[in-house]
Amino acid sequence: MNNDDVVSTLNDLIETSKDGEDGFRQCAEQATDPTLRSFFANRAQSCAAAVLELQQLVRNHGGNPETSSGIGGTLHRRWMDVKTLLTGKDDKAVLQECERGEDYAKSSYQSALQKNLPPEIKSVIEKQYQGVLKNHDQVKSLRNQYGA
Repeated sequence: MNNDDVVSTLNDLIETSKDGEDGFRQCAEQATDPTLRSFFANRAQSCAAAVLELQQLVRNHGGNPETSSGIGGTLHRRWMDVKTLLTGKDDKAVLQECERGEDYAKSSYQSALQKNLPPEIKSVIEKQYQGVLKNHDQVKSLRNQYGA
């Protein structure tokens, strides 16, 4: 894999992580339960830290790091806005949409891990992927609790 491909893969993950950061912030704004609001705000901070780490890797490889979220994340958040308007502020609905966003993040990280990346890059992506899995599982568990 050449350096441009490494930078491109990292920038794709930056967009995904920025989507996650923005999505968790929006979930924090939409949630009515203070515990959920705190959880989502904390997850947004974790995504922001992942973005910074990935951006530094891009710089280390001579690239220009992505600074914005992707179009898919923007569309997902707009859908969340519409859905929230139609259903009211329902914590279960917010959690369902958050879980969908985390499904997308899982897929993005899995795709990156399938590539022939340098070991130091792959180890960072694997570490971040474990965080994505943890986020997904926590959101799913919370959704199940709020659905009961």
